[in-house]
Amino acid sequence: MAEHDAEGVKPTPAVAVAVVERGRVLMVRRRHPPHADMLALPGGRIESGETLFEAAVRELNEETGLVAEAQRVVTAIDQLHYDNGGWLLSHFVIVVVACRRVAGNGVAGDDASEIHWLESRQIREASDLCASARQVALELLEGGQRR
Repeated sequence: MAEHDAEGVKPTPAVAVAVVERGRVLMVRRRHPPHADMLALPGGRIESGETLFEAAVRELNEETGLVAEAQRVVTAIDQLHYDNGGWLLSHFVIVVVACRRVAGNGVAGDDASEIHWLESRQIREASDLCASARQVALELLEGGQRR
């Protein structure tokens, strides 16, 4: 826990979408914070009245143009962002949803400036990949085989 907590900062529910095809995971380069200019799983905030699966399918379509079917919840991640003084700036609770592509070839849109299909080696070596996205992607591709 940081030295300081910001009472006004409330957890924000969000989704990240994990699409795995042919030994590769779909990543997008984010245009906006958090993680601007970094590679991450597509995703974003859950809208009021929207289910996790609906949010995942919508966010994937907005950021990549892909049409998908949500399959299962993979994990949930707390993403806490602090300033240099230790004050909490934001808190996202991100639920990772595995989806299967049903249509589309993929093109960057909305919050994504690029899309990439990365294999294990690229995921391990990419210096511009968010740590949480790296961890989730490697677990999906390699499972318990990494160690």
